[in-house]
Amino acid sequence: MFRYREDIVPVAIFLSFFAADLAVFFLIENRWLVVGWMLLGILPKAFISSWNHHHQHLPTFRGEFLNRCLDFVYGFLTGVTSHAWVLHHVLGHHLHYLDQEADESRWKDAEGKQMGVLRYSLVTALTAYPRCFPVARAFPKQGKVFFRMLALTLVVLAFLVWWNWFNALCIFILPMWISLYNTAWHTYYHHSGLDTDDEFQASYNILCRWYNICTGNLGYHTAHHVKMGIHWSRLPEFHDSIKDKIPTTLYRYPPPPFKWFIDRRIPPHEIGAL
Repeated sequence: MFRYREDIVPVAIFLSFFAADLAVFFLIENRWLVVGWMLLGILPKAFISSWNHHHQHLPTFRGEFLNRCLDFVYGFLTGVTSHAWVLHHVLGHHLHYLDQEADESRWKDAEGKQMGVLRYSLVTALTAYPRCFPVARAFPKQGKVFFRMLALTLVVLAFLVWWNWFNALCIFILPMWISLYNTAWHTYYHHSGLDTDDEFQASYNILCRWYNICTGNLGYHTAHHVKMGIHWSRLPEFHDSIKDKIPTTLYRYPPPPFKWFIDRRIPPHEIGAL
């Protein structure tokens, strides 16, 4: 059923989180508790976005039906529905990230200047779905799945709003938007300012152990771009095979909350654990 046994525990955690969202939605009427649950879920859902990213690169299950079911859950947890990552990221960003005029996640503005992180994250989040559409025309097979699953998600979301608009807003709609924004912010953190044609110098890397546990080794970002089809569990090993080609200047400390526990006397390229 699973392509890799390493996915069993993460998927079980994420399905449990989605079940908890549904339980709060249908069972909790106290609005303060609902808002509290929304706030508690912001950081975990930011991490789950990384795993949705991995799943869109390499589907978790062997069967298509189970993969679409997991897509549906990820869509509500992260704001990125089935094949949106495939079109915008896999068939978009990964093919164009060395070209800032074509990159679907471009960090340069129309004048060729680097955007700030807030502007970039907002622009990328707002244009994420519209930028999927031209890629869908170029890849109609993937586009068909994208449009069907997007429609299904919107229909279910509309039902949830009809059932309880406040709970739907706090448990699903706002967290979906926040997670999409966080996803864009992470992309900026991995690529901004690196204007190069060399794939070994086009990504920042984060070696912090706990950051990589929570994000499925997303910190090994150069390895991910050089060999994007590799399973997340194999990225550290592949990184070790290419690390001599990566300049030490392309390692960063992890973002909050992890960087709050980092000893800044240790260079980023030497950090392996908190």
